[in-house]
Amino acid sequence: MMSKSVCRKEAEKKSKHKMKRTVVLFVGLAVACLVLSNYSAPRSYVLSQVSARNTTTAAAAGFEPEGIVKTQLDIILENASTKDKNVIITNLNDAWVEPHSIFDLFLESFHIGNNTRRLLNHLVVVCLDEKAYNRCLALHPHCYQLRIEGLNSAGEAFFMSPDYLEIVWKKIDFLATILEKGYNFIFTDTDIMWLRDPFPRFDPEADFQTSCDMFFGNSSSINNLPNTGFNYVKSNNRTIQFLKFWYNSRKTYPNLHDQDVFKKIVNNTFITEIGVRLGFLNTAYFGGFCEPSKDFNLVCTMHANCCVGLKKKVHDLQTMLEDWRRFMSFDPSMQPNSSWSVPRDCRSLSSRISSRQGNSTMKSSKKRNRRKATLAQ
Repeated sequence: MMSKSVCRKEAEKKSKHKMKRTVVLFVGLAVACLVLSNYSAPRSYVLSQVSARNTTTAAAAGFEPEGIVKTQLDIILENASTKDKNVIITNLNDAWVEPHSIFDLFLESFHIGNNTRRLLNHLVVVCLDEKAYNRCLALHPHCYQLRIEGLNSAGEAFFMSPDYLEIVWKKIDFLATILEKGYNFIFTDTDIMWLRDPFPRFDPEADFQTSCDMFFGNSSSINNLPNTGFNYVKSNNRTIQFLKFWYNSRKTYPNLHDQDVFKKIVNNTFITEIGVRLGFLNTAYFGGFCEPSKDFNLVCTMHANCCVGLKKKVHDLQTMLEDWRRFMSFDPSMQPNSSWSVPRDCRSLSSRISSRQGNSTMKSSKKRNRRKATLAQ
């Protein structure tokens, strides 16, 4: 027979256990009420957020359900993932969430694209500040707030400013975490319009595939000019090592942003050692203002690259979507040979950048050819 002291201890333990459950439930209900009172988010989102926050609160309270406690990010990724564990990731800050600005245009492109609306179910929006997070909650079911210590996230992070560099490198670190959790991802900048499902255009043999500002015809050549604002990455040991190497290379090139560092490291011997297979996406399918996709029947995405300035991007992206609507309004058998009426506001910069990049590539090619000729002698 158990002693009275043992019985008393067991009773106290059960009482504490019950109290912790009550605290968790109360916090969960409070979060639900807060979300419902402020935003018109889908009910499925509210339930997922309550579940996510409950698990976090439970862990903090010392109460763990059976098995591993899932974080809010784990639950959001599970809810957004395809059966093949693919997710689509974009990031968002305060400057791009104003009504009729970049984020609205980004979401609209999924709605008017060819068979792209369903892909919104797999989109996770990573928000860099409270305003972006709140706006996301009102429009989309899968929102995650990524907190960056010391970041002044209010307003536009200007190109190459300290805040800009902090954001782009935190993005690479975060994406490595997604791979470590076992998810493949498409990362897409929010100023990319989704016009057609891109998955059929990916090379099944490549580990890491990125879009290009300029594409020179060979999808495996490092001579293409990459733009890492859009990439498809499979989760495996090779890609995890590659993203960590990319992230750590910021120390080697402290004054460069992630894309320029990527260009520096693609021919590093470490890439060969780990065996990661890189691929470069054809601008015929994944175009932009630098090098637009010419065939409306092939284009999957269009990027407002080679363009600096929020107003210029918004204007030309609006015009781009008007061009696409016009094309889609025709009967499929009667669709004309359409052409883009953009870039407009972005034209001068995109022309200068394309010309400069083309000249730079030609010079690099000539140097390589001269080097080969010298070695052959």
